[in-house]
Amino acid sequence: MVAETPIVDAAPAKVNLYLHVTGKRADGYHLLDSLVVLADIGDQITATPSDTLSLNYTGPFAKGLPPAQSNLVLHAAERLKDAFGVSAGAALTLDKVLPMASGIGGGSADAAATLRALCTLWHLDITHPKVADLALSLGADVPVCLRGQSAIMRGIGEDIRPVGHLPPLNLILINPGVEVSTPAVFKARTSAFSNLVEIPGTFSDASAFHAFLKVTQNDLEPPAIGLQPIIGDILEALRALPGVALARMSGSGATCFGIVKNADAAHAGAQALSASHPTWWVQATSVK
Repeated sequence: MVAETPIVDAAPAKVNLYLHVTGKRADGYHLLDSLVVLADIGDQITATPSDTLSLNYTGPFAKGLPPAQSNLVLHAAERLKDAFGVSAGAALTLDKVLPMASGIGGGSADAAATLRALCTLWHLDITHPKVADLALSLGADVPVCLRGQSAIMRGIGEDIRPVGHLPPLNLILINPGVEVSTPAVFKARTSAFSNLVEIPGTFSDASAFHAFLKVTQNDLEPPAIGLQPIIGDILEALRALPGVALARMSGSGATCFGIVKNADAAHAGAQALSASHPTWWVQATSVK
């Protein structure tokens, strides 16, 4: 049985508020500890009933995407179809709003949204262990993106833990238009492994949350800056804005975020940075 109408699913930007590298397995995979939140900006997947699987692109970053056959979206769809023996297909459309290879989970979020949309379209049980296993095999960020809400991500991405209520966040996201290779960033990392973070169950207010975040870090930020110094320029520009409580890189870069006090400050800061750096991708957004 297949749904008769198109299924639309959001693929929100994933922001790593902190990212600690806590170890390395014998097989070479690094162990992580990260607080992941999802912003109200992102890509979108539309799945329309069809006899075959196909993928089309729309959106401002569509031109930079690889051929459909090489995209993680179509790969996720094919793997899901095979895992459950689905005979139906789907015409997939990816509306690409987020920059590529940017550290905010664009490809992973797209793959996760594809799994959600197709589970709905094809009437599959998204809680089936096959879906979780498939998500992890597609990439470390896919399971947390599949969850669709703020969470603690540990291990190699398979250990997803719920997080208590977080104060609302207003963010400025900036990407300079350069891609950063995740393997290269990990290879360039020279610091010692970090400890796991013990996150409080609740925070009294936004200031308490900001203070907590300030004693954490993104362990991939220094090596990423070494590979792409413009990331350091972005962080300096964010920290120079009035009212920025914290500026940090997300994931393996190159996107950085600044936490500000309210939506007005986010929009004002984004407008100012867009004017002074017209080649940067700058967006005001929020996390609820």
